[in-house]
Amino acid sequence: MFEQLTGRLQTTLRKLRGSAKIDEKSFAEAARELRLALLEADVHFGVVKDLLASVKAKALEETVTRSLTPGQQVIKILNEELVGVLGGERQELKFAGAAPHVVLIVGLQGAGKTTTVGKLGARLRREGRSPLLVSVDVHRPAAREQLARFGETADLTVCESDSDDAVQRAKEAVREARRRGDDVVLVDTAGRLHVDEAMMQEAQAVAAAVQPERILYVCDSMVGQDAVQAASAFADALPVDGHILTKLDGDARGGAALSIAAVTGLPIYFAGVGEKIDDLEVFHPDRVASRILGMGDVLSLIEKVQDQVDLEVTEGLEKRARQGDLTLDDFRSQLQQIRKMGSMSKLLELLPGASSAPGLAQMAPDDAELKRIEAIINSMTRVERHKPRVINGSRRKRIAAGSGTSVQEVNRLLKRFAQSRKLMKKLNKKGRRNTPWANLPSF
Repeated sequence: MFEQLTGRLQTTLRKLRGSAKIDEKSFAEAARELRLALLEADVHFGVVKDLLASVKAKALEETVTRSLTPGQQVIKILNEELVGVLGGERQELKFAGAAPHVVLIVGLQGAGKTTTVGKLGARLRREGRSPLLVSVDVHRPAAREQLARFGETADLTVCESDSDDAVQRAKEAVREARRRGDDVVLVDTAGRLHVDEAMMQEAQAVAAAVQPERILYVCDSMVGQDAVQAASAFADALPVDGHILTKLDGDARGGAALSIAAVTGLPIYFAGVGEKIDDLEVFHPDRVASRILGMGDVLSLIEKVQDQVDLEVTEGLEKRARQGDLTLDDFRSQLQQIRKMGSMSKLLELLPGASSAPGLAQMAPDDAELKRIEAIINSMTRVERHKPRVINGSRRKRIAAGSGTSVQEVNRLLKRFAQSRKLMKKLNKKGRRNTPWANLPSF
Protein backbone atom coordinates (compact mmCIF):
# COMPACT_ATOMS: atom_id res chain seq x y z
CA MET A 1 0.00 0.00 0.00
CA PHE A 2 2.79 2.43 0.86
CA GLU A 3 4.82 2.05 -2.34
CA GLN A 4 4.21 5.58 -3.62
CA LEU A 5 4.83 7.19 -0.22
CA THR A 6 7.91 5.03 0.38
CA GLY A 7 9.36 5.99 -2.97
CA ARG A 8 8.95 9.72 -2.28
CA LEU A 9 10.35 9.41 1.22
CA GLN A 10 13.32 7.36 0.01
CA THR A 11 14.29 10.09 -2.45
CA THR A 12 14.21 12.73 0.28
CA LEU A 13 15.96 10.57 2.86
CA ARG A 14 18.82 9.76 0.47
CA LYS A 15 19.54 13.49 0.28
CA LEU A 16 19.48 13.78 4.06
CA ARG A 17 21.65 10.71 4.50
CA GLY A 18 24.31 12.26 2.29
CA SER A 19 24.29 15.58 4.13
CA ALA A 20 27.39 16.35 6.17
CA LYS A 21 25.51 18.98 8.13
CA ILE A 22 21.88 19.58 9.11
CA ASP A 23 20.82 23.19 9.65
CA GLU A 24 17.62 25.22 9.36
CA LYS A 25 17.99 25.67 5.60
CA SER A 26 18.76 22.05 4.68
CA PHE A 27 16.04 20.73 6.98
CA ALA A 28 13.48 23.20 5.57
CA GLU A 29 14.13 21.85 2.06
CA ALA A 30 13.75 18.25 3.24
CA ALA A 31 10.67 19.10 5.31
CA ARG A 32 8.96 20.63 2.29
CA GLU A 33 9.41 17.42 0.31
CA LEU A 34 8.33 15.29 3.27
CA ARG A 35 5.20 17.42 3.70
CA LEU A 36 4.26 17.05 0.03
CA ALA A 37 4.84 13.28 0.13
CA LEU A 38 2.67 12.83 3.21
CA LEU A 39 -0.14 15.08 1.98
CA GLU A 40 -0.17 13.33 -1.40
CA ALA A 41 -0.56 10.05 0.52
CA ASP A 42 -3.75 11.58 2.00
CA VAL A 43 -2.35 11.79 5.53
CA HIS A 44 -4.41 14.13 7.71
CA PHE A 45 -2.94 17.65 7.48
CA GLY A 46 -2.93 18.02 11.28
CA VAL A 47 -0.93 14.82 11.64
CA VAL A 48 1.57 16.02 9.01
CA LYS A 49 1.97 19.37 10.77
CA ASP A 50 2.57 17.84 14.20
CA LEU A 51 4.88 15.13 12.85
CA LEU A 52 7.19 17.53 11.01
CA ALA A 53 7.23 20.00 13.92
CA SER A 54 8.33 17.26 16.28
CA VAL A 55 10.96 15.95 13.85
CA LYS A 56 12.31 19.47 13.33
CA ALA A 57 12.60 20.17 17.07
CA LYS A 58 14.61 16.98 17.62
CA ALA A 59 16.62 17.17 14.38
CA LEU A 60 17.99 20.63 15.15
CA GLU A 61 19.15 19.73 18.64
CA GLU A 62 22.87 20.28 19.15
CA THR A 63 23.61 16.57 19.71
CA VAL A 64 22.19 15.81 16.26
CA THR A 65 23.61 18.72 14.27
CA ARG A 66 27.13 18.00 15.60
CA SER A 67 26.83 14.26 15.05
CA LEU A 68 29.19 12.50 12.63
CA THR A 69 26.12 11.24 10.73
CA PRO A 70 23.43 13.91 11.13
CA GLY A 71 21.44 12.67 8.11
CA GLN A 72 21.12 9.20 9.59
CA GLN A 73 20.18 10.70 12.94
CA VAL A 74 17.30 12.59 11.33
CA ILE A 75 16.08 9.38 9.66
CA LYS A 76 16.19 7.66 13.05
CA ILE A 77 14.13 10.50 14.55
CA LEU A 78 11.61 10.32 11.67
CA ASN A 79 11.26 6.58 12.22
CA GLU A 80 10.59 7.08 15.94
CA GLU A 81 8.02 9.77 15.25
CA LEU A 82 6.25 7.61 12.65
CA VAL A 83 6.00 4.82 15.22
CA GLY A 84 4.33 7.30 17.57
CA VAL A 85 1.91 8.46 14.86
CA LEU A 86 0.96 4.83 14.17
CA GLY A 87 0.10 4.23 17.82
CA GLY A 88 3.37 3.47 19.58
CA GLU A 89 3.46 -0.03 21.03
CA ARG A 90 1.71 -3.09 19.63
CA GLN A 91 -1.70 -3.69 21.21
CA GLU A 92 -2.95 -7.12 22.23
CA LEU A 93 -6.63 -8.05 22.31
CA LYS A 94 -6.90 -9.12 25.95
CA PHE A 95 -10.00 -10.09 27.88
CA ALA A 96 -10.78 -9.95 31.59
CA GLY A 97 -13.62 -11.18 33.78
CA ALA A 98 -16.09 -13.95 33.14
CA ALA A 99 -16.78 -15.41 29.70
CA PRO A 100 -18.29 -14.97 27.22
CA HIS A 101 -16.37 -11.86 26.22
CA VAL A 102 -18.36 -9.82 23.72
CA VAL A 103 -16.56 -7.94 20.92
CA LEU A 104 -18.68 -5.49 18.93
CA ILE A 105 -17.46 -4.81 15.38
CA VAL A 106 -18.65 -1.49 13.92
CA GLY A 107 -17.95 0.50 10.78
CA LEU A 108 -19.29 1.69 7.45
CA GLN A 109 -20.74 -0.58 4.78
CA GLY A 110 -18.08 -1.84 2.39
CA ALA A 111 -15.21 -1.48 4.85
CA GLY A 112 -14.96 -5.25 5.26
CA LYS A 113 -16.65 -5.77 8.64
CA THR A 114 -18.16 -9.17 7.90
CA THR A 115 -14.94 -10.49 6.36
CA THR A 116 -13.00 -9.14 9.33
CA VAL A 117 -15.32 -10.89 11.80
CA GLY A 118 -14.61 -14.19 10.04
CA LYS A 119 -10.84 -13.57 9.99
CA LEU A 120 -10.81 -12.50 13.65
CA GLY A 121 -12.81 -15.59 14.61
CA ALA A 122 -10.29 -17.81 12.81
CA ARG A 123 -7.40 -16.04 14.53
CA LEU A 124 -8.94 -16.36 17.99
CA ARG A 125 -9.53 -20.07 17.40
CA ARG A 126 -5.87 -20.53 16.43
CA GLU A 127 -5.02 -18.90 19.76
CA GLY A 128 -7.02 -21.56 21.58
CA ARG A 129 -10.29 -19.71 22.10
CA SER A 130 -13.80 -20.79 21.16
CA PRO A 131 -15.45 -17.93 19.25
CA LEU A 132 -19.13 -17.67 18.35
CA LEU A 133 -20.01 -15.36 15.44
CA VAL A 134 -23.29 -13.53 14.93
CA SER A 135 -24.57 -10.96 12.45
CA VAL A 136 -27.04 -8.39 13.79
CA ASP A 137 -27.36 -6.69 10.40
CA VAL A 138 -31.13 -6.91 9.91
CA HIS A 139 -31.04 -4.51 6.96
CA ARG A 140 -28.85 -6.50 4.59
CA PRO A 141 -29.61 -10.25 4.45
CA ALA A 142 -26.50 -10.77 2.30
CA ALA A 143 -24.37 -9.87 5.34
CA ARG A 144 -25.84 -12.76 7.36
CA GLU A 145 -25.40 -15.13 4.41
CA GLN A 146 -21.81 -14.02 3.93
CA LEU A 147 -20.99 -14.65 7.59
CA ALA A 148 -22.65 -18.08 7.39
CA ARG A 149 -20.42 -18.95 4.41
CA PHE A 150 -17.37 -17.84 6.34
CA GLY A 151 -18.44 -20.14 9.15
CA GLU A 152 -18.70 -23.09 6.79
CA THR A 153 -15.38 -22.36 5.08
CA ALA A 154 -13.37 -21.82 8.26
CA ASP A 155 -15.29 -24.28 10.46
CA LEU A 156 -16.49 -21.48 12.75
CA THR A 157 -19.79 -21.55 14.63
CA VAL A 158 -22.28 -18.88 13.54
CA CYS A 159 -25.34 -18.21 15.70
CA GLU A 160 -28.55 -18.34 13.67
CA SER A 161 -31.70 -16.47 14.67
CA ASP A 162 -35.15 -15.90 13.20
CA SER A 163 -35.41 -12.49 14.82
CA ASP A 164 -35.44 -9.31 12.73
CA ASP A 165 -34.38 -7.20 15.69
CA ALA A 166 -30.66 -6.43 16.04
CA VAL A 167 -30.74 -6.23 19.84
CA GLN A 168 -32.63 -9.52 20.12
CA ARG A 169 -30.18 -11.31 17.80
CA ALA A 170 -27.23 -10.09 19.89
CA LYS A 171 -28.86 -11.23 23.15
CA GLU A 172 -29.62 -14.66 21.70
CA ALA A 173 -25.98 -15.03 20.64
CA VAL A 174 -24.71 -14.30 24.13
CA ARG A 175 -27.16 -16.81 25.63
CA GLU A 176 -26.11 -19.40 23.04
CA ALA A 177 -22.43 -18.80 23.86
CA ARG A 178 -23.09 -19.41 27.56
CA ARG A 179 -25.01 -22.59 26.76
CA ARG A 180 -22.27 -23.92 24.46
CA GLY A 181 -19.35 -22.78 26.61
CA ASP A 182 -17.90 -20.42 23.97
CA ASP A 183 -15.63 -17.78 25.49
CA VAL A 184 -15.84 -15.01 22.84
CA VAL A 185 -18.84 -13.60 20.93
CA LEU A 186 -18.03 -11.56 17.82
CA VAL A 187 -20.95 -9.32 16.86
CA ASP A 188 -21.07 -8.06 13.27
CA THR A 189 -23.19 -4.89 13.24
CA ALA A 190 -24.96 -3.17 10.38
CA GLY A 191 -23.22 -0.53 8.27
CA ARG A 192 -24.28 2.32 6.06
CA LEU A 193 -22.68 4.12 3.15
CA HIS A 194 -22.17 7.08 5.46
CA VAL A 195 -22.54 7.92 9.15
CA ASP A 196 -26.19 8.49 10.09
CA GLU A 197 -28.18 8.79 13.30
CA ALA A 198 -30.19 5.59 12.79
CA MET A 199 -27.03 3.48 12.47
CA MET A 200 -25.51 5.01 15.59
CA GLN A 201 -28.67 4.52 17.63
CA GLU A 202 -28.88 0.87 16.62
CA ALA A 203 -25.21 0.27 17.49
CA GLN A 204 -25.69 2.03 20.83
CA ALA A 205 -28.76 -0.12 21.57
CA VAL A 206 -26.86 -3.34 20.80
CA ALA A 207 -23.94 -2.19 22.96
CA ALA A 208 -26.25 -1.34 25.86
CA ALA A 209 -27.93 -4.75 25.62
CA VAL A 210 -24.84 -6.99 25.55
CA GLN A 211 -22.26 -4.78 27.29
CA PRO A 212 -19.30 -5.58 24.98
CA GLU A 213 -15.85 -5.85 26.52
CA ARG A 214 -14.33 -4.46 23.33
CA ILE A 215 -15.71 -2.25 20.54
CA LEU A 216 -13.53 -2.24 17.43
CA TYR A 217 -13.98 0.07 14.46
CA VAL A 218 -13.20 -1.42 11.05
CA CYS A 219 -11.50 1.13 8.82
CA ASP A 220 -11.06 0.81 5.05
CA SER A 221 -7.42 1.81 4.44
CA MET A 222 -8.20 2.76 0.85
CA VAL A 223 -10.75 5.49 1.69
CA GLY A 224 -8.30 8.02 3.11
CA GLN A 225 -9.30 10.94 5.33
CA ASP A 226 -13.02 10.14 5.01
CA ALA A 227 -12.38 6.94 6.96
CA VAL A 228 -10.65 8.95 9.69
CA GLN A 229 -13.62 11.30 9.97
CA ALA A 230 -16.02 8.35 10.22
CA ALA A 231 -13.82 6.76 12.89
CA SER A 232 -13.97 9.98 14.90
CA ALA A 233 -17.79 10.01 14.62
CA PHE A 234 -18.03 6.45 15.90
CA ALA A 235 -15.62 7.22 18.75
CA ASP A 236 -17.85 10.16 19.77
CA ALA A 237 -20.98 7.96 19.81
CA LEU A 238 -19.54 4.73 21.28
CA PRO A 239 -16.73 3.80 23.69
CA VAL A 240 -14.55 2.46 20.86
CA ASP A 241 -11.40 0.69 22.06
CA GLY A 242 -9.43 0.63 18.82
CA HIS A 243 -9.32 -0.08 15.12
CA ILE A 244 -8.86 -2.83 12.58
CA LEU A 245 -7.47 -1.68 9.23
CA THR A 246 -8.66 -3.56 6.14
CA LYS A 247 -7.23 -3.75 2.61
CA LEU A 248 -3.74 -2.81 3.75
CA ASP A 249 -2.50 -4.88 0.82
CA GLY A 250 -4.24 -2.55 -1.65
CA ASP A 251 -2.69 0.10 -3.88
CA ALA A 252 -4.18 3.17 -2.19
CA ARG A 253 -2.00 5.90 -0.74
CA GLY A 254 -2.14 4.75 2.89
CA GLY A 255 -3.24 8.01 4.49
CA ALA A 256 -5.82 6.35 6.73
CA ALA A 257 -3.24 4.01 8.27
CA LEU A 258 -0.98 6.96 9.06
CA SER A 259 -3.75 9.17 10.43
CA ILE A 260 -6.36 7.17 12.27
CA ALA A 261 -4.45 6.39 15.48
CA ALA A 262 -3.08 9.93 15.81
CA VAL A 263 -6.42 11.65 15.11
CA THR A 264 -8.60 9.44 17.33
CA GLY A 265 -6.02 8.63 19.99
CA LEU A 266 -7.06 4.96 19.74
CA PRO A 267 -4.71 2.09 18.80
CA ILE A 268 -4.78 -0.19 15.78
CA TYR A 269 -5.12 -3.84 16.81
CA PHE A 270 -5.09 -5.71 13.50
CA ALA A 271 -4.59 -5.20 9.78
CA GLY A 272 -6.19 -7.13 6.94
CA VAL A 273 -3.51 -7.94 4.35
CA GLY A 274 -5.35 -10.18 1.89
CA GLU A 275 -8.53 -12.05 1.07
CA LYS A 276 -7.71 -15.39 2.71
CA ILE A 277 -9.14 -16.33 6.11
CA ASP A 278 -5.64 -16.18 7.65
CA ASP A 279 -4.84 -12.73 6.23
CA LEU A 280 -5.37 -10.80 9.46
CA GLU A 281 -2.14 -9.73 11.16
CA VAL A 282 -1.37 -8.07 14.46
CA PHE A 283 -0.54 -4.42 13.74
CA HIS A 284 3.04 -3.55 14.71
CA PRO A 285 3.59 0.25 14.50
CA ASP A 286 7.39 -0.11 14.52
CA ARG A 287 7.38 -2.64 11.67
CA VAL A 288 4.97 -0.59 9.55
CA ALA A 289 7.09 2.53 10.10
CA SER A 290 10.16 0.58 9.01
CA ARG A 291 8.40 -0.55 5.83
CA ILE A 292 7.24 2.99 5.05
CA LEU A 293 10.83 4.20 5.26
CA GLY A 294 11.98 1.37 2.97
CA MET A 295 13.84 -0.55 5.68
CA GLY A 296 11.85 -3.77 5.28
CA ASP A 297 10.12 -5.93 7.87
CA VAL A 298 12.24 -9.00 8.52
CA LEU A 299 10.44 -9.90 11.75
CA SER A 300 7.10 -10.25 9.95
CA LEU A 301 8.80 -12.38 7.30
CA ILE A 302 10.23 -14.67 10.00
CA GLU A 303 6.80 -14.98 11.64
CA LYS A 304 5.23 -15.95 8.31
CA VAL A 305 7.81 -18.69 7.90
CA GLN A 306 7.30 -19.96 11.44
CA ASP A 307 3.50 -19.96 11.12
CA GLN A 308 3.18 -21.45 7.65
CA VAL A 309 6.21 -23.63 6.96
CA ASP A 310 6.18 -27.28 8.04
CA LEU A 311 9.61 -27.74 9.64
CA GLU A 312 9.53 -31.53 9.32
CA VAL A 313 8.92 -31.28 5.57
CA THR A 314 11.66 -28.64 5.22
CA GLU A 315 14.16 -30.71 7.20
CA GLY A 316 13.37 -33.74 5.03
CA LEU A 317 13.96 -31.69 1.88
CA GLU A 318 17.28 -30.43 3.24
CA LYS A 319 18.42 -33.96 4.07
CA ARG A 320 17.57 -35.27 0.59
CA ALA A 321 19.23 -32.21 -0.98
CA ARG A 322 22.49 -33.03 0.83
CA GLN A 323 22.24 -36.62 -0.41
CA GLY A 324 21.48 -35.55 -3.97
CA ASP A 325 18.14 -37.39 -3.93
CA LEU A 326 15.83 -34.48 -4.82
CA THR A 327 12.73 -35.31 -6.85
CA LEU A 328 10.01 -33.28 -8.52
CA ASP A 329 7.78 -34.33 -5.61
CA ASP A 330 10.19 -32.40 -3.37
CA PHE A 331 10.04 -29.45 -5.76
CA ARG A 332 6.23 -29.49 -5.53
CA SER A 333 6.32 -29.72 -1.72
CA GLN A 334 8.50 -26.65 -1.48
CA LEU A 335 6.27 -24.70 -3.88
CA GLN A 336 3.31 -25.52 -1.65
CA GLN A 337 5.24 -24.28 1.39
CA ILE A 338 5.98 -21.00 -0.39
CA ARG A 339 2.37 -20.52 -1.51
CA LYS A 340 1.16 -20.86 2.09
CA MET A 341 3.07 -17.70 2.99
CA GLY A 342 1.39 -15.61 0.28
CA SER A 343 2.56 -14.06 -2.98
CA MET A 344 6.29 -13.88 -3.65
CA SER A 345 6.06 -10.18 -4.47
CA LYS A 346 4.55 -9.43 -1.05
CA LEU A 347 7.22 -11.52 0.69
CA LEU A 348 9.99 -9.68 -1.17
CA GLU A 349 8.55 -6.34 -0.04
CA LEU A 350 9.39 -7.33 3.55
CA LEU A 351 13.11 -7.51 2.74
CA PRO A 352 15.29 -4.48 3.55
CA GLY A 353 16.15 -2.50 0.43
CA ALA A 354 13.33 -3.98 -1.65
CA SER A 355 11.75 -0.55 -2.13
CA SER A 356 14.95 0.77 -3.69
CA ALA A 357 14.88 -2.07 -6.23
CA PRO A 358 11.46 -1.54 -7.84
CA GLY A 359 11.94 -4.33 -10.37
CA LEU A 360 12.57 -6.97 -7.71
CA ALA A 361 8.93 -7.70 -6.91
CA GLN A 362 8.02 -7.83 -10.60
CA MET A 363 10.73 -10.46 -11.19
CA ALA A 364 9.20 -12.82 -8.62
CA PRO A 365 6.95 -15.58 -9.95
CA ASP A 366 3.31 -14.77 -9.31
CA ASP A 367 0.77 -17.16 -7.81
CA ALA A 368 -0.55 -18.08 -11.27
CA GLU A 369 2.91 -19.18 -12.40
CA LEU A 370 3.41 -21.27 -9.25
CA LYS A 371 0.05 -22.92 -9.89
CA ARG A 372 1.09 -23.75 -13.47
CA ILE A 373 4.31 -25.33 -12.24
CA GLU A 374 2.37 -27.40 -9.71
CA ALA A 375 -0.12 -28.43 -12.41
CA ILE A 376 2.73 -29.62 -14.64
CA ILE A 377 4.17 -31.76 -11.84
CA ASN A 378 0.71 -33.13 -11.00
CA SER A 379 0.32 -34.24 -14.64
CA MET A 380 3.39 -36.46 -14.37
CA THR A 381 3.39 -40.09 -13.31
CA ARG A 382 5.19 -41.10 -10.13
CA VAL A 383 8.06 -42.53 -12.19
CA GLU A 384 8.40 -39.28 -14.14
CA ARG A 385 8.48 -37.21 -10.95
CA HIS A 386 11.23 -39.38 -9.46
CA LYS A 387 13.17 -40.01 -12.70
CA PRO A 388 12.61 -36.97 -14.98
CA ARG A 389 15.23 -38.31 -17.41
CA VAL A 390 12.57 -40.71 -18.76
CA ILE A 391 10.45 -37.78 -19.97
CA ASN A 392 10.82 -37.82 -23.74
CA GLY A 393 9.06 -35.78 -26.42
CA SER A 394 5.76 -37.67 -26.39
CA ARG A 395 5.63 -37.59 -22.59
CA ARG A 396 6.23 -33.83 -22.62
CA LYS A 397 3.29 -33.34 -24.98
CA ARG A 398 1.07 -35.47 -22.73
CA ILE A 399 2.15 -33.58 -19.59
CA ALA A 400 1.55 -30.21 -21.30
CA ALA A 401 -1.92 -31.25 -22.46
CA GLY A 402 -2.82 -32.64 -19.04
CA SER A 403 -1.74 -29.49 -17.21
CA GLY A 404 -3.18 -26.99 -19.69
CA THR A 405 0.28 -25.57 -20.40
CA SER A 406 2.74 -25.69 -23.29
CA VAL A 407 5.65 -28.00 -24.07
CA GLN A 408 7.93 -24.97 -23.69
CA GLU A 409 6.75 -24.46 -20.10
CA VAL A 410 7.34 -28.14 -19.35
CA ASN A 411 10.85 -27.82 -20.79
CA ARG A 412 11.58 -24.72 -18.67
CA LEU A 413 10.51 -26.54 -15.49
CA LEU A 414 12.65 -29.58 -16.26
CA LYS A 415 15.64 -27.36 -17.03
CA ARG A 416 15.18 -25.41 -13.81
CA PHE A 417 14.92 -28.63 -11.82
CA ALA A 418 18.06 -30.06 -13.44
CA GLN A 419 19.98 -26.89 -12.61
CA SER A 420 18.80 -27.07 -8.99
CA ARG A 421 20.01 -30.65 -8.64
CA LYS A 422 23.41 -29.76 -10.08
CA LEU A 423 23.74 -26.84 -7.67
CA MET A 424 22.86 -29.03 -4.69
CA LYS A 425 25.44 -31.64 -5.69
CA LYS A 426 28.15 -28.97 -6.02
CA LEU A 427 27.32 -27.57 -2.60
CA ASN A 428 27.33 -31.05 -1.14
CA LYS A 429 30.82 -31.78 -2.53
CA LYS A 430 32.15 -28.54 -1.04
CA GLY A 431 30.86 -29.41 2.42
CA ARG A 432 27.46 -27.78 2.33
CA ARG A 433 26.83 -28.86 5.90
CA ASN A 434 29.46 -26.41 7.12
CA THR A 435 28.47 -23.44 5.00
CA PRO A 436 26.43 -20.43 6.19
CA TRP A 437 23.59 -21.38 3.78
CA ALA A 438 23.33 -24.98 5.05
CA ASN A 439 19.87 -24.49 6.52
CA LEU A 440 18.35 -22.49 3.69
CA PRO A 441 15.63 -23.95 1.41
CA SER A 442 16.94 -26.11 -1.39
CA PHE A 443 15.29 -24.27 -4.32
